[in-house]
Parts: sequence; structure tokens; C-alpha cells
Amino acid sequence: MQEQVNKVKDDVENTGIGSDFPQEKATSTPSTPLTTSTPTEWDLEIKPQAHLLDINLREVWRYRDLLWMFVKRDFTAQYKQTILGPLWHFIQPLFTTVVFLVVFTNIAKISTDGVPPVLFYMSGITIWNYFSSCLNATSSTFVANAGIFGKVYFPRLVIPLSTVMSNIVKFGIQFLLLLAAMLSYKITTSTTSTISVLILIPAIILIMAGLGLGLGIIISSMTTKYRDLTVLIGFAVQLLMYATPVVYPLSTITSDKLRFWITLNPLTPLVEAFRYAMLGVGSFDLASFGYSIGFMVITLFIGLLIFSKVEKTFMDTV
Repeated sequence: MQEQVNKVKDDVENTGIGSDFPQEKATSTPSTPLTTSTPTEWDLEIKPQAHLLDINLREVWRYRDLLWMFVKRDFTAQYKQTILGPLWHFIQPLFTTVVFLVVFTNIAKISTDGVPPVLFYMSGITIWNYFSSCLNATSSTFVANAGIFGKVYFPRLVIPLSTVMSNIVKFGIQFLLLLAAMLSYKITTSTTSTISVLILIPAIILIMAGLGLGLGIIISSMTTKYRDLTVLIGFAVQLLMYATPVVYPLSTITSDKLRFWITLNPLTPLVEAFRYAMLGVGSFDLASFGYSIGFMVITLFIGLLIFSKVEKTFMDTV
């Protein structure tokens, strides 16, 4: 540090700036050999503009402590200064299930493949809420966090990742509610079903998280210039739910053309696989499941590319 101060002082004296400062008298001092300073470890390294495929995930790992802090913040601040607090995680799926029972079972008379309607709707709501929460929250990453992004530097990808991870806690609470409802109906899983639950459920959650993250950061990158998308995404997610077998089983779709378009939705195999693992109804096809995985990988890759490009310049347009 003293060497840097001396260097700045010498530069000022050589350029004639700061002549009002008191000058020290020149004294003859014996010459001393130059010492080599040890290299300095910098916290931030400024690099030239990177190419499009340069996605620095290593930097995200370096900020993993900040990631966990944001996860805790997202979960605790969501229901801060509320009366019921985390109980809203139970109330929301319960009230939604009641509405679905009245509308789709009592009025529309839609079949639930022989499963109690409460369990059928609750299973669809549980997995769908995780995807919709991830998509809605990550789609406003740049706009909602512009204030903190403009004050301090950290990898911008930390924010959407923390949202996806904090929503897993919410999913876990609603998943426990679904298990409690299954026990109340005396529906238990066999040994084979238990193995399928242990294998399929984590895979489904991972794919849902990838789809929500990929689509969310793509929309977030576009909303920096087109704010209309923030209005569009709200009811677009609601419409997408009806294009996914959340409130109806896929087996009730008799039209081949309509069934084709519904199965083209990458969320359809995931919702059907979730019901298959939990309740033993629905369909599970490896080809359709692989299609969802492929769609998730492509979407997430494209989203990371666009997000990495936009994060460098979004403060000029947001």
C-alpha cells in the first residue's frame, strides 16, 4: 500500500499538479536495491468482451454464500408481517382444490380416472404451483432487482437461482399436505410405487425447475425493453394451466388433433408422471418424458445465453 501511495505522489509531482503541497528537501540517501512485491490477489478481474457462449458458472459458485442468503430472504420475506405466515402455503392449495371440486367435478362432471377428486386436483396443483411460481418470479428478475443491481456487483444469475431453490421449500410443504390427504383417504403406495416416487419425483422437480428457470430468464431478458411482457405473463401462465392436464386427466381427451397439441406441451408428461408416481393413475411414457428433458435442456441453454448477453447492458434500458 505504501508503494502505491509513493507512486501516486511521484506522478503528481512529475506532472506539476499539487505544487502547493509542501516539498521535501532533497537529501542524499544511499541507493537501495529494488524489491519485488508479491502479486496481489484481486476480488474482481476486468476482462475484455467475451463471446456469446461464455457462461461463467464458476463465478456463481464463488458467490454460493450470497445465493443461500437470497434463498433465506425469499422464503422469510414472502409472508413477513402477515398474520398467518407460512400457513398460506397450506391455505392456497386447499382453497384452489375446493374451487376445482365445485367447478370441474360438480358442475362440469369431469372424470378423475377413479381417483378421489380431492387427491386428483391436489396432486396437479402441487406440481403446477412449483412451475408457475418459478416462472412468475424469475420472469421479473431484471425489473424487480434493478435497484440492487445498480449498486453492487454480483453474478445476476444468483437471483433467479435463489428463487427456484426457495420455491422448493414451498413445494415441500404442499407435498406434505398431499401425503396427509392420501393418508386420510387410506391410499398408500406399494413397494414398486415407492421406488418410482423416489426416482421420478426428484427428476420431475428438476425438470420443472429447469423449465421455469429457462423460460423465466428468457422473458426477464425481454422485459428490459418490452414491459408489455410483464402484463402478458400473468394470464399466459393461467392459460397454460388449462393446456396442461392439471384439472383433467389426459385420458378424457378423445380428439386426436387436440390430444396431439396437448401432448406437444412439455409440461403434460411431467404432470401425468407425477400423478402416476403418487396415485398410480395417468400415463408414463419414456419417449414423452425424454421429450420434456430435451425441451428443458434447450430452453435452459438458450435462456442462459440470452441472460448472459443482456445482463451486461440492461441497466441502460431498464
